[in-house]
Amino acid sequence: MNSKSICMLGGTGFVGRHLATRLANRGHRITVLTRHPQRHRDIEVLPGARLVEADIHDPTVLQAQFAGCDAVVNLVGILHEYPGQTFAAVHAELPGKVTDACRAAGARRLLHMSALRADAAQGPSQYLFTKGAGERKVMESRDLGVTCFKPSIIFAPNDNFLNQFANLLKRVPVLPLACPNARFAPVYVGDVAAAFEKALEDDATIGQCYELCGPRVYTFKELVEDTARMLGLKRRVVGLPDGLARLQAKIFGMLPVKLFTMDNYLSLQVDSVCACNGLEALGITPRSVEGIMAPYFGNQRQRQRYDALRQTASRD
Repeated sequence: MNSKSICMLGGTGFVGRHLATRLANRGHRITVLTRHPQRHRDIEVLPGARLVEADIHDPTVLQAQFAGCDAVVNLVGILHEYPGQTFAAVHAELPGKVTDACRAAGARRLLHMSALRADAAQGPSQYLFTKGAGERKVMESRDLGVTCFKPSIIFAPNDNFLNQFANLLKRVPVLPLACPNARFAPVYVGDVAAAFEKALEDDATIGQCYELCGPRVYTFKELVEDTARMLGLKRRVVGLPDGLARLQAKIFGMLPVKLFTMDNYLSLQVDSVCACNGLEALGITPRSVEGIMAPYFGNQRQRQRYDALRQTASRD
């Protein structure tokens, strides 16, 4: 495989770190743009990787950083809005700046992360609506070699989704859950990274938009219950009726740290499942939640038992 020079936006995030590691270990030269390079020095230990302090919303900065690159990867996304960080700016406006900068700098290949059920016309939430707007901008750039990816919820041992519920389940005997019947097909982050790598290697993926899903569809309630089982915990997960789910979203949305908002609630009104799984089209066999997370949660249980035994022994 030919070594490529790749510029990554969002390379310090959850998916970005996995993808940067994969690409660097395959011999590619990786440049990761970030506002805060001092927080992510671990990325620089990857072979051929470098961090560059940059404002990714500045078109002149993007053009300068894309110059000489074989490909650009845009993984930038947010789940919650905060002052100075809006869905419109991050999901809809930034992709337009990226495509313009690619043209100006002569970067001919662009890989873009959208989201399953992103829709610029009928997206029920601002998250899905703006993701759809950004996707439409990049896919309309016919003069660039664009490939787009639309994953369901992405999981891994170091994710912020299943681990968030795991931590809650460890603390409470009963867990009230909003939108319990929402459906997902969780996809492993390693499979998502493999899809991006495949696209870089194969020009036949240009102009394509790939939905990415795992091998099984769960309701939200089933997924949280399975997490409890993998943790070895007996917990009751109680699905909230719609009125209480909306109330929970409104109350939680007023907290300084956003855990669940009305926009999240609206996103959960559409099922995050694939009509056609792009992983299979790319020759990737999707890995299951249980296959990845059960050993991880099992190791957690073993460590907790060992710590408890050690504390007992020290008291004796």
